[in-house]
Amino acid sequence: MIRNRLGSLCAAVLGLALVATGVHSQEKKDSAAPPKIMHFGDLKWTPIFKGCDLATVAGDPSAEGAPFVVRLRCADGAKIPAHWHPTDENATVLKGIFLVGMGEAFDEAKLTAMNAGNFAMMPKEMRHFGMAKGETIVQVHGAGPFKVNWVNPSEVQPPDAPAAAPAKPKS
Repeated sequence: MIRNRLGSLCAAVLGLALVATGVHSQEKKDSAAPPKIMHFGDLKWTPIFKGCDLATVAGDPSAEGAPFVVRLRCADGAKIPAHWHPTDENATVLKGIFLVGMGEAFDEAKLTAMNAGNFAMMPKEMRHFGMAKGETIVQVHGAGPFKVNWVNPSEVQPPDAPAAAPAKPKS
C-alpha cells in the first residue's frame, strides 16, 4: 500500500514537472527585432553588370558570418560569367528560368535549366556561371560576406555597356 502511494506520488511529481516545463516553454519571449516584411515594390535595385540588378532583401551581405538575403534580377539573355564565392551560395529561382553551369568558363553546352521554385546550393569556391531565359529573379541567401570573384574579370560587362553591334554581313 505504501509502495503504491509512493509510486503514485512520484508519477504525480513527474507529471507536474513535465506540465510546468511545457507551460514555461510557451511563454512569450521578447525578440531583439520586430519581424521584417519586405514588399517587392520596396526593393532597391542596383545595376551590377550588363543585364542584371541586385537588391538586398534582409541582412548585410558584406558582414562576416551574418545571415543575408539578396535577389538577382536579370533580363532575358543576360549572361553571368564564370565566378566563385568565398562562402556557400543558396539560390532559389523565383521567376523565369535560370540556366546554371559549372566550370572555369561560360559554356552554353554545360547549362542546366532551373525553373521557378528550383533550388541550388553552390559550395564555396565552386566555379559556376549562369544565364537568364526570360526576365529572371533568383533569391540568394547565406552567411556573409557575399562576394563575387570573377574567374576572368575582362568578361564582365559594366551595367552601362552599349549593346553589342550586330555582325556585319560579309560582302
